[in-house]
Amino acid sequence: MEAAADVAISPVAAASPAEQSAAHVGLAPTGAGDQVIALTGIRKAIADKLSRSRREIPEVTIWVDADATALLATRAAINAAYPDRPVSILALLARICLSGLRRYPQLNARVDTEGQRIVQSAGVHLGIAAQTDRGLLVPVLRDADRLTTMELAAELAVTTQAARAGELPPARLTGGTFTLNNYGVFGVDGSTPIINHPEAALLGVGRIVDKPWVVDGQLAVRKVTQLSLTFDHRVCDGGVAGGFLRHVADCVERPEALIAAV
Repeated sequence: MEAAADVAISPVAAASPAEQSAAHVGLAPTGAGDQVIALTGIRKAIADKLSRSRREIPEVTIWVDADATALLATRAAINAAYPDRPVSILALLARICLSGLRRYPQLNARVDTEGQRIVQSAGVHLGIAAQTDRGLLVPVLRDADRLTTMELAAELAVTTQAARAGELPPARLTGGTFTLNNYGVFGVDGSTPIINHPEAALLGVGRIVDKPWVVDGQLAVRKVTQLSLTFDHRVCDGGVAGGFLRHVADCVERPEALIAAV
């Protein structure tokens, strides 16, 4: 909608203290038994960052269901071969994301609004959403693209445990370029995750559950998960985002595709 160029804007008089107080109240007054929790500390930091993301980023969420049966089998085979260096599903998903970002680097980026430019990061600093007693934290694995799958698994285990214990320094919670959020651990199938500002994209993974699935023309029960990608529409269009998500889904369904892509 075009703005009318010939409309004059008059200065607005400052609100009186009474008006400011009334505007601040806004919500219904608290009653007996209500609990008032101050929005401070980590909770305020989370609220501010998520609000800024929704305010500044024109985000779009796309999703697809994927058959994770082969991925689970691959994990079991790896762990049977290397029992002293177990690999988690999260580590395999991280490896798949890194493969996708190598193919679609547009999503490993941020928008510099002041400079009117898009900055694509040379390395992948992978954020991992972790629920802790203090709130949602996103510890960052720097240069995750340089790690092997087993190194990823070990680093993920140590980092998420340190985050939950409150032992990570602030520097380990900033500087990410892409985030992976496994909210399936909470027993949910899907979500429209909010981008971790100033990143350009986030992959969400739902729970893996038994579902009917057509395999070679026959109905079978398979291990199925929903993958959701939220991306900043300023950095790319749907073709890039869809290509990334399809690559991730293909690697989940056929892990041999990941080997070919590495």
